[in-house]
Amino acid sequence: MQMTGFNPQKLSSRTIGLLSGVALGAIGLGQAPEAQAGATFKIDDTKWVSVGAGLRTSFRAQEGSVGANADKWSNDFNLDNIRLYINGQIHKYLKVEFNTDCQTCGNGGEVRVLDAIGKFEVTPYANLWVGRMLVPAERREMNGPFYSAVYNIFSAGTPFEPSDYNLTIKSDGTSAGSFGRDDGATFWGAVFDGRFQYAAGFFRGLRGGANVDDNIMYAQRFAYNFWDVEKNPGYYTSGTYYGKGGDILTVGVANQYQEDGAGALGSPGSFRGTTADVLMEKVLPGGGVVTFNGEYKNYGITGPYSQAIRDAEGAVGAPAQFSMFEGNAYDVSGMYLFPQKIGIGQFQPFLRYVNVSPDNSPNREVYEGGVNYIIDGHNAKIFASYQYGDLLTKGLNYKSTASGENASQVMVGFQWQI
Repeated sequence: MQMTGFNPQKLSSRTIGLLSGVALGAIGLGQAPEAQAGATFKIDDTKWVSVGAGLRTSFRAQEGSVGANADKWSNDFNLDNIRLYINGQIHKYLKVEFNTDCQTCGNGGEVRVLDAIGKFEVTPYANLWVGRMLVPAERREMNGPFYSAVYNIFSAGTPFEPSDYNLTIKSDGTSAGSFGRDDGATFWGAVFDGRFQYAAGFFRGLRGGANVDDNIMYAQRFAYNFWDVEKNPGYYTSGTYYGKGGDILTVGVANQYQEDGAGALGSPGSFRGTTADVLMEKVLPGGGVVTFNGEYKNYGITGPYSQAIRDAEGAVGAPAQFSMFEGNAYDVSGMYLFPQKIGIGQFQPFLRYVNVSPDNSPNREVYEGGVNYIIDGHNAKIFASYQYGDLLTKGLNYKSTASGENASQVMVGFQWQI
C-alpha cells in the first residue's frame, strides 16, 4: 500500500468521498481529479482507504440557569463532536463510508456508529446508498454541524426531525434514529446538467411503541440550482461555500412521512414533516461574499395521538411514547464574508432569527448575532455569538404553556477537520 500526500483542506467526511471522482460526477459535474487526503492508502488503481477526523468544542454561558438564582450565569464547556471518518473504494462502482461520533460526550463520552453506508455509484442520474445514513430532509440536516454556516444551528434552531430526537437508537417506542441518521436505503442523483437534484429514501423510522405494524418511514428531498451548481458528494449540502462555489441560488423542498410514526401504543399518530429551504450566496465585485439561508417547516400528526396523550408523557404508568412537534417554524440567517485577511483568517459577521410556532403552546423566538473567523473554510474556523430569546428557556418542551422569560446566552465555538 502507498500512503499519498497531504492536503488538509481536502479532507473531511464529505471531501474524502471526492477521491474517486464519482461523487461529484453523480451530481452532474463529470469526473473530478483525485484529491489528496490527510491519510489515503492506495491499494491499487481502483482500491483505496482514507481516514480523517473532525472536532467541535465550545463554551457557553447563559443567564438565569443556575438553580433558582436568576442573577447567576451558567458556565459550560462542551465537547460537541469528535468524529472519525473512514472511506474506501473496493470497485469502480462500489464504495463504503464509516463514520463515528462521541454521541454522549457530555456524560463522559461513548464512541458510536454515526454512518455505515454501502454505496453503489454508477451514473450521475441514479445511485443507491444502503445502511445507516442521513435521512433526506431540509438543508440544515444535510449540512450537518460541520458544514452549517452557523455553529449553533441545532441547539437553538427549528424543531428536530424524528431521527434527531435521541442520541441513542432504541426499540421501545421512543426512538426513530439518532443524529439525523437511520437505517435504510436512499436513491439519489441529478439531471439537467446537475441542476435538479433528488434523494428518495426508505427507513425504519419509529421503532416499536405506536408503530406496531412496522410501517416504514418515507423521505424525499428535491432541489433546483438556478445559478451555479452546488458541488457536494451524494445528496449532502453546505450552508455556505465562502465564495469558492461561485454564485449559488438553490431552492429545496423535502417531506417525511410515517404511518403510526408518533404517539404511544394504543394512541398512534401518523407523522408528516414538510420543509422548504433556500441558499443564496453571491460573490461581490470586491471579493466579499453575501450569504443568506432560509428555512420553513410544517409538521402535522393525524390519528388518535392527542394532546392528552402528549401531556401524559413521563407520568407513572404511562406507555412509552414518541412526542413530535406540531406546527410551523422559521429559521433565517444572513452573513457577509470580508475579502481582507486579518491574521490567518477572514471575519464573517452574521445575524439570525428563529421562530417556532407550536399548535398547542406559545411561540418561541431567538435572535442571534455573531461573527465567524474563517481560517480554512469548514475545516478550521472560530465562532462567537450572543443570543437572546425565550427559545433558550423553553427549548424543545413544546407542550409547555408557560409564557417563559427571555434569556441571554453567549457562546464561543471552535471547529477543526482534517
